[in-house]
Amino acid sequence: MPPLAIRAYTATTALGRGLDAQARALRERRGGLRRNDFPTTAPRQAPLDCWIGRVDGLEDAPLPAHLAAWECRNNRLAWLSLQHDGVAEAAAALAARYGAERVAVIVGTSTASIGATEEAYAGVRGDPPRFPPSLARAHLHTPHSPGAFVAAATGLRGPCVTVATACSSSAKVFAQAARLIGAGLADAALVGGVDTLCGSVLFGFNSLQLVSPDPCLPFDAHRIGLSLGEAGGFAVLERCGADETGLQLRGYGESSDAHHMSTPHPQGLGARLAMADALARAGVEAGEIGYLNLHGTATPANDQVEALAVAALFPPQLHASSTKGWTGHTLGAAGIVESAFALLALESGELPGTLNSREPDPGNGPQIRFDNARAPIRYAMNNSFGFGGNNCSLVFARA
Repeated sequence: MPPLAIRAYTATTALGRGLDAQARALRERRGGLRRNDFPTTAPRQAPLDCWIGRVDGLEDAPLPAHLAAWECRNNRLAWLSLQHDGVAEAAAALAARYGAERVAVIVGTSTASIGATEEAYAGVRGDPPRFPPSLARAHLHTPHSPGAFVAAATGLRGPCVTVATACSSSAKVFAQAARLIGAGLADAALVGGVDTLCGSVLFGFNSLQLVSPDPCLPFDAHRIGLSLGEAGGFAVLERCGADETGLQLRGYGESSDAHHMSTPHPQGLGARLAMADALARAGVEAGEIGYLNLHGTATPANDQVEALAVAALFPPQLHASSTKGWTGHTLGAAGIVESAFALLALESGELPGTLNSREPDPGNGPQIRFDNARAPIRYAMNNSFGFGGNNCSLVFARA
């Protein structure tokens, strides 16, 4: 594929706001997980006993008055994320260059604003029953709330899409942008993802017996489940000029193995297909990848399958790791957050390891590393695999 220039990118997670906070925490091996203190909307329901990656300060950061109709935790986090690392300014510059209608908005999410919908149902009163007036806003309770909000917040008027393919959502936004720009439907794109903690996420994943009571241990022999988190992030993409020297999206690969509603294919066929497709589209050999950010949720099945797929494709010298021990699994935001981590590795040569994990699973290949490392790299990848076999891999480059 023709490469796309990455003009700006950002992430806000439990590690802090913006890229500096992410890079510093990764370098210092200082995680953002804490014991679950997220309130529930159900009467007499105690918080789930687990660890979470919660973004501090959202409760005290309302949206600006002109965006009050979009008020909810999820859109607050999207707005907060947009304020860092020059992303909003880069998007505005592209709108000025091409016209706002030529800049696409593509946002990934898993649950959108469902936390606000939970609050609305918990507050139903009257006969006939009605939502509380403050939450009687139909546009808020739709899967498209994040995309529509970002378009309203930025004034961009190009194609506007919300991608909801579970945990691969905000990786697939890069692929959608590449296709829209390649088809001539847009000249540039603001892509991103946002997901926030809520009861549906915490108790839903717990009902699948996937939540660990302790901080998650990706690729560790003693892992038992994931830690959930919340995050937001964005990137600004446009066609490359003749003499590009910065960061680029070089390839994407997608697959849908449809093996099971929540369990990956036991041989990792869908994951392997997505990674191979991304490498082929980028025109890059597996041995050229310097860092791979793994999906690595710390669930027994996911990590085993991903380790098999990585070992089948990549040489032993690859540095691959999961960063979910730092942030928790941020679901629909995982793709953009971990793409930001891959881009940071390209820029700095600082390759994160796998936090909290100490005893490698015997099924891990030599590619999976627990310790941080330093090395100049030219190419980095990110894996994001979602429920239902919705898989996406991305290849980034330093031109």
